[in-house]
Amino acid sequence: MSQLWGNGDGYSWIMWFVFMFFLIYFYPKLMISQIMWKLEKTAENLESMSRKSKKFIINRITKKPTKSLKESIDRFFEFFVIEPVSLDPYGIIRKLDHIIQNEKQRFDYFVKQIAPKMDEERRASLTMGLSGGISLHTIAKTIRHYVELIRKTKNLQIAMLLQMQLPMIEKLANAVYEGTKALTKGEPIGDSVGPYIVAKLIGNAKTKEIEEDVVMAEKKMLGRHVFLLKAKGPGGRLGRPGKAVEKLLKKHKIAKIITIDAAAKLEGEKTGSIAEGVGVAIGGPGVEKSYIENVAVKKNIPLDSIIVKMSAEEAIMPMRKEIKDAFKEVEESIKRSLIATKPKSKVIIVGVGNTSGIGNSSKGIEKTEKWIEQYSKKLKEKEKKKKKRFF
Repeated sequence: MSQLWGNGDGYSWIMWFVFMFFLIYFYPKLMISQIMWKLEKTAENLESMSRKSKKFIINRITKKPTKSLKESIDRFFEFFVIEPVSLDPYGIIRKLDHIIQNEKQRFDYFVKQIAPKMDEERRASLTMGLSGGISLHTIAKTIRHYVELIRKTKNLQIAMLLQMQLPMIEKLANAVYEGTKALTKGEPIGDSVGPYIVAKLIGNAKTKEIEEDVVMAEKKMLGRHVFLLKAKGPGGRLGRPGKAVEKLLKKHKIAKIITIDAAAKLEGEKTGSIAEGVGVAIGGPGVEKSYIENVAVKKNIPLDSIIVKMSAEEAIMPMRKEIKDAFKEVEESIKRSLIATKPKSKVIIVGVGNTSGIGNSSKGIEKTEKWIEQYSKKLKEKEKKKKKRFF
């Protein structure tokens, strides 16, 4: 202290108290000003992405949008879904199913209104694009809410908490933005890996729609009679795989159900690596999963699941080559699962996920694979440029 402030004379002590007063009173304000600058910049960036996604969706409908169309899109971007009451868990699945179907009907009706001349597949992709755009809009609104709350209250703790979350929020928002564009254009995303694998397995076999937005093909694999199910493509759809499986279980004696889906990887794990397990690999609110589990439990049917690992961002972004190349490993995993059943037994294989950009057989898959290869090359070139700029 004596080295810093002299030999303890009165002037040095006054300077010390002034410094401490400045530190205690002004330092938090300087900190919050610095944090607010970063938060404001992020909020503006997210709002810009939300506007761009909205503009992109409108341009996919028409190059000369009317004022009425813009206002309709603006209104629909505020769309929300209220979860049913779950205080009494009995009947919650039926309630959720009812709300989800109402949501789907609302989306379909809106898309038909704003794009009446579009074909069925493009309308399905536009519906998925709208869903992605609404998600991005919600993220932007939420961040803006907290920025304005911090500005109003001058609360340093909230500001610091939000600042710590920003890298993950920005990463997710960028992924949703890229995913929204891909879905609107009907391009494959990471979550399309389940339908992609099943479409490859279907090959040239005939398909038929057995449930709302779900197609099925029958095929012999390793001496077993296999029912291959996926959402109807190549437009963006999720289908009702649970209902489709439930319908098949009422007509046939099934030895096993195999579900294939994308799953979040842990940091350090390789994108496109696979894992085998048991249970029903279907994400979301759990309605379709519940339909399969209920019937499987009654009939004591084994449930095998195969997951293809990827990050949460990769699942909603255009599909990477590493994810596509997981097909061979998944095929070997399916064979191992089939061998565990008796010869001539019947097995259901379900490709779970968004079928955006994925056709219903191998005919439509060739174009998809070429697109993924080209996209991966462009992605690698971008990553190289970023590294060069960094260094």
